Amino acid sequence: MRYTKKTKFRRSLLVFAFLIPFSVKIVFTGGPVLAQSQAISQVHQITHVDIATPALSPDGKRIVFEQLIEGKEQLFVMDLDGSNSVQLTHGPNGHENPAWSPDGQKLALVSDEGDQQVIYTMNTDGTAMRPVTARIGHAIHPNWSPDSKSVIYCSSDDLHPPQKNPAEIYSVTVDTNKIVTLIAGGINTYPSWSPDGKKIVFRKIINGNNSEIFVANADGSDPRNLSHNPAFDGWPSWSPDGARIAFASNRRGNYKIFLMNADGSNVRLLADSEGRATEPRWSPDGTTVFFTNCQKVDEGTDCQIFAANAHAETSGNQNKKLGKEIGSAF
Repeated sequence: MRYTKKTKFRRSLLVFAFLIPFSVKIVFTGGPVLAQSQAISQVHQITHVDIATPALSPDGKRIVFEQLIEGKEQLFVMDLDGSNSVQLTHGPNGHENPAWSPDGQKLALVSDEGDQQVIYTMNTDGTAMRPVTARIGHAIHPNWSPDSKSVIYCSSDDLHPPQKNPAEIYSVTVDTNKIVTLIAGGINTYPSWSPDGKKIVFRKIINGNNSEIFVANADGSDPRNLSHNPAFDGWPSWSPDGARIAFASNRRGNYKIFLMNADGSNVRLLADSEGRATEPRWSPDGTTVFFTNCQKVDEGTDCQIFAANAHAETSGNQNKKLGKEIGSAF
């Protein structure tokens, strides 16, 4: 679930270029654009925290994320300008994998309770926390249905690391705690619903060297491979308009964030970040992809939230728009 963890605490700091100016060279220059070979956008660091996993509020004004506090992940929320940071979860258990409901009223999250992992929902101020999965099990990676009535999630595939174990995908109705199995057989993780609620996208591990992005109907029927690549593809996330899917892949060495059309066509590199980039999440307007980027620092690993401009891929004008020096983050 995590690349690694550090034990030291760093204060959260949101960094925009209008606060810290800089100049970087975009990887695009003149000439033809090659699919998957050149980056659509330049990434920009948003936070300085030890563990990230961003989730944007439906109005795009706030972000919830993980931060390591005394060896445990806890959830924080803050405005996108870095102000009004508030710790939402406390106590001896770690809390992770936050997901904001589309109606803006609730957060889904995972609570690490001894050897078990339980999915909870709570108000966005951290109150009224209640479990929606059994306290016996390993439920992870929650995401909301478009109507905010159900949560899709998977069982853990890391019960005996580094070996992977079978993992299923489920949905739970939050009012009744009724659970339905959607995908079984094999190793299936990181599920999410399409914006219209008609499809689900998820990662399926094929073997020790290969995982693929799959899509299925909302009830789990007709699963099919979208990515068809021998690398490790995963962490899929649907754009708000349902036209694109962001995902992470190591098909170019380190894990980076890619985009593809919802039918699996037109795969392209979003941004050529350094480190291990995973967990892409879209802004509500579909213009920005936020993601976690981890790099080895000193004797540990530093995980931060980055953002990339997904709106930059304008038809027929990529080079003109991006092949230049820039001095701002957005």
